Order: sequence, then structure tokens, then C-alpha cells
Amino acid sequence: MSAKGKLTVLVVDDEPEIVTLLRFVLEKEGYAVTEAGNGQTALEMLGMEPPDAGKPLPDLLILDIMMPIMDGYTLNMKLQASDRTRAIPILVLTARGQKMRDLFEMAPNVAAYVQKPFDPKMLRELIAGILAGKTA
Repeated sequence: MSAKGKLTVLVVDDEPEIVTLLRFVLEKEGYAVTEAGNGQTALEMLGMEPPDAGKPLPDLLILDIMMPIMDGYTLNMKLQASDRTRAIPILVLTARGQKMRDLFEMAPNVAAYVQKPFDPKMLRELIAGILAGKTA
């Protein structure tokens, strides 16, 4: 949770229009939003590469799969391998179908899987449900 008491969401997606839409939907609901265009940038923001335990962690990570430099699957493997980040819930958001869902099926930190294009109202409700336990 950020210093201002808002729940924070890190959006990791390389499509600017998706990031803009997610930022609009999430900020309207009162969440603080940060963004990364690929998995490597997300690792830097999370204080994993290079290691920096002082960097704040988000309450939720919305993750695209197909991205340049480092894809979402590789990023999630690295998140699961770290005690510091393995408990961050992940919402996988992708244009890919069942094959990609199968890759993430065994990942304990994946709270939901949403296929693009998505309904913003449904996504908003899904995120609220995932983060409901974080506000207590």
C-alpha cells in the first residue's frame, strides 16, 4: 500500500492504449497506478534487478504476456522465485487464448486471467474482489 493509503496497482503491458485505459479505470476507482512497458522494467521498479528491498511493492500486478525484452511468463517466474514478491497477486491480461492460460495455471500467485478485449466494468469488479482482502 502506498504512503497515502491508496492500494497500488502496477500495470505491465507494452500497449500504450491498454495502459491508458487501465490507468483511467483504476484511478477512477481510487487506486494508485504505476506502469512498466516490459518485464525487465517491472523487475527494476520492484527492486529485484538490481536488488533494492526499499522499493515499494504494489498490491496487485496486472500482467500482459507477450511483451518485448522480457515477457510476462518470465517475469512471473522471477516473481515466484523471490520471497519478497511471490505473494503479490497477479491478474494476467492477454490477447492470447487457452495456451497462455495453461502456462499460468500452476502459478499460485495468479488470481485471475482476463482475455483482451475486456469489459472495463467486469475488470473493475474483478480487481475490487482481488484487492478486497488488502483493505482490511
